[in-house]
Amino acid sequence: MRRLILNMLLVMVATLLATASAQTPSAEVSLPRNPVEGDRFSLTVTVNNPDGNIEPPSAPELEGCTLLGGPGVSTMSSTSIVNGRMQSTSSTGYSFTYRADREGTVKVPAIDVKVSGKTLTTRPGQFSILKASERQQGGQGGSPYPGQGQARQPQGQGAEFRTGPNDLFIRIELSAGTVYENQAVECVTKLYSINAQISGIAASALPSFDGCLIENLPTPTNIEWNREHFNGENYYTAVISRSLLYPQRSGRLTIGEGGEYNVHVYREMIVNDFPFPRRVMDDKDVTVKSRAATLGVTPLPQPAPAGFNGAVGRFEAETRLVGNTFKTNEAATLIYTIKGTGNIKYLPTPQLDLPSEFELYDPHVENNAKVSGRNMTGTMTVEYTFVPQSVGNFHIGGTEFTYFDPSRSDYVSISLPSYDVEVAQGANISSSAVAFGGKQEIEAKNTDIHFIKTGADRPGSHKKFLAHSTLFWSIFPATLLLLILILAARSRSRSSRADEKTQRLNKAGKVARRRLSAAAKVLKNKQYESFYAELLNALQGYLGDKLQIASSQLSRDNITSRLLADGADTELTERLTAVLDECEMARYTPQLSPEQADRTFNDATDIINRIENLKRR
Repeated sequence: MRRLILNMLLVMVATLLATASAQTPSAEVSLPRNPVEGDRFSLTVTVNNPDGNIEPPSAPELEGCTLLGGPGVSTMSSTSIVNGRMQSTSSTGYSFTYRADREGTVKVPAIDVKVSGKTLTTRPGQFSILKASERQQGGQGGSPYPGQGQARQPQGQGAEFRTGPNDLFIRIELSAGTVYENQAVECVTKLYSINAQISGIAASALPSFDGCLIENLPTPTNIEWNREHFNGENYYTAVISRSLLYPQRSGRLTIGEGGEYNVHVYREMIVNDFPFPRRVMDDKDVTVKSRAATLGVTPLPQPAPAGFNGAVGRFEAETRLVGNTFKTNEAATLIYTIKGTGNIKYLPTPQLDLPSEFELYDPHVENNAKVSGRNMTGTMTVEYTFVPQSVGNFHIGGTEFTYFDPSRSDYVSISLPSYDVEVAQGANISSSAVAFGGKQEIEAKNTDIHFIKTGADRPGSHKKFLAHSTLFWSIFPATLLLLILILAARSRSRSSRADEKTQRLNKAGKVARRRLSAAAKVLKNKQYESFYAELLNALQGYLGDKLQIASSQLSRDNITSRLLADGADTELTERLTAVLDECEMARYTPQLSPEQADRTFNDATDIINRIENLKRR
């Protein structure tokens, strides 16, 4: 009886925790990635964590598109326990199928979904329809980015692996073709691929940006693909790097010359094995040089005003004198502040018009600038410290801060105020003492110089060699032994690093779990085509590392024979083959089951765990 009551209480507590941790209902819309004219694409409205009955939304009208069908309904739910708290999430997706009919920008309005009488509204958005190219086919059945999905033209065994100059290239893009000196221009290094599958990009030689100051901008660590129409063709594009350039001289500048990148590409080949053909992966590294761009730099109008110090953009400036009373030999401060948008990070320190009776010290400069859009915005603060040396009335002259405004093609001057200062008699100490913190500190600097010690008639008679001491002979053997151990450890470490196969074998399980984690994230987002591609890449990468099989030799027969040799049973090899076949077939199947995807993921995880626990013969 007590056990029954305890179980009922536990169920009630779990139910309360699940209810308390339930997420707030929301609705969102998933937009396609720039389809091509003639492509079919899906637009999905997802209701997250619905708390009642859902009334299916109506299909939005999209200009330049034809509605073909829908909505197709898919559901997904998951439950997890984090730090003792149960969390449940669920979602329902409504997919509408369209055909892209006309090139242009398509605006997606806000879509209303009713859940238990409450109206949830999605955010409006937009996407582009690209013009159809002559070489590229539509995107039907393909992947939205080259890293996954079906290769466009599988080759027969032995066919040459070619990548033409217009199929794969790197291009330098500038936000403007002509700018003024010191005017910011955004520079983007972008990879273009028309049909090659890409798994990695690495720079072997960085492009040059001669004649420009460079401010590097953050870029994603993982490749993020988009689609773009360029020179009559539709390409998959990925940003390699972004930066802001500030040209320092006028004329025609060549931007991005000399860049060289190693691009790892692969393809799916059909190998005519008896009795049935099969698909295998073929890969290689391609060296791609960047295509430079030309930037026209217009010189600033001459003659420049007297107060101009190279500032280009739009700025504000002010000065402020700290304090009301001033005395001789006492430090005072004047603060000069410049803020705005432009080349503020590279401005020189402004000059002050101070009386000759004032001793000026090196200014303290703080420059807080950050990238805003395609330029730099921030504040430059300069603190000038000066010490009056004489009593009397003095005048600190007003200055002008002048900058060039590219939008107006003209110089703008800001008049800064002058200051009249009355200096009274202060303490009778030198300004140098003030600068170093007082007389005591100056005297302390001389304590490291001592008089020559007298009375040593025969300095050499007191010499004692270290090798004659007991301490030396007690430390020397231990030091020698420690040196031998360090050399032995380095030798073993070097041997271990040289054994690449052993290192791949030891890390195969960790790498596989990391890849499975990426596949799980894609599955959670209900991107089933991408999920199967991720899962297939994870299994093939794991088997290649674990079984020491090259990617070009990663066939079903080679995998099975190697696993059997390592102690696997026939049931395990058959399950592995079935999962691999299911991943390949599912990538080309239009109807995908969420339950089937979950089952396939669990089977793949169990297979990897069983292979990891095999005892090699």
